[in-house]
Amino acid sequence: MASSSDKTALSFKRYPATTNRSLQPWNAADDHILQTVRENDLSEKFIAIYNDTFGYLSCHLHSSKPVIIVDRKSQEKSVQNNLKLNNLAENLVKIQTPLDEFPNPVELGIINIPKSMELFRFYLSSMNTVLDDDGVVICGFMTKYFTPQMLTIAEDFFGDVHQSMAWKKSRVLVLKGKKPVEQESAQISMSTDFGEIKQYPGVFSGDHIDYATQFLIQHLDLLETEKTIADVGSGNGVIASFIQQKNPGVELHLIDDSILAIESSKLNLKPENTTFHWDDTLSSIEVNTLDLAVSNPPFHFGYEPNIEVSLKLFKQIALCLKPGGRFLCVSNKHLNYKTHLEKLFSTVQVIAENDKFEVLGSVK
Repeated sequence: MASSSDKTALSFKRYPATTNRSLQPWNAADDHILQTVRENDLSEKFIAIYNDTFGYLSCHLHSSKPVIIVDRKSQEKSVQNNLKLNNLAENLVKIQTPLDEFPNPVELGIINIPKSMELFRFYLSSMNTVLDDDGVVICGFMTKYFTPQMLTIAEDFFGDVHQSMAWKKSRVLVLKGKKPVEQESAQISMSTDFGEIKQYPGVFSGDHIDYATQFLIQHLDLLETEKTIADVGSGNGVIASFIQQKNPGVELHLIDDSILAIESSKLNLKPENTTFHWDDTLSSIEVNTLDLAVSNPPFHFGYEPNIEVSLKLFKQIALCLKPGGRFLCVSNKHLNYKTHLEKLFSTVQVIAENDKFEVLGSVK
């Protein structure tokens, strides 16, 4: 699929793939960012790009040898896939995580503003520490997702915050004049019924344990035979932490697409018999090896409601479970996961439910 700004030069595909043909691997905010870079003659600067979901910005700015900051493993794969698709040398760009140090001072920061405002704040705080004094940051977003908090956060770190006019239902913020502020602590702590939980910004679900996860934990009873357990979409690791506290000898595998989630879970679990997998798939888990898998699976991809990712994970979980192994998941009732799970497992039962959520137990 060709880009809307340069139909002949570059092509792009989404990863993960989707059956929804209306979803593109870029949006108008991406084109608005590129237009702003060109108009201000900034493409030759040393560039850092945050939250480039499918590599659209990275490919268009490839000749500038940008640093590309990715949180999700699927995002890293998408960037790499689209670089290869367009025959762009991967060694000219540097892909790193939000927790890695920058190799050089940044002259131009580019941020596709994420859904999480605490993650946006984390990105700007990090950018503030590495940006040249006369550096510029360009932030893009679709107008329908605008919140005044975007401006408030930007003004905490920059003296000159300019919001553009709308263009194709998108806007950009141009930030200059960075303020001399102290770098903020990246870790968030919260008190829960399961003890203190720490996490990095942007990890689901913010400053509390989401209610679906709490509901799953309330109905999570392990069998004595369940010794090898995977938490799929593990987030900050609170479910795995609960399991570890109740059954300290079990072997745990935590799998999450987000590196910030994986690094958060390392703050909350003991490392003994625990393996952390930064991945959007279960490719590192051998077939027929798990006694139990637990999950509060994702059903949003950024702003997009999308259960396709969860359905692919269900298929992989079914492969990785031993015969007779169990899969326990919690979900919003309207998602109707039971119908999909019945195609993969011999039995699927509703273990618990309330007005909003249900815990499903599936046996291979």
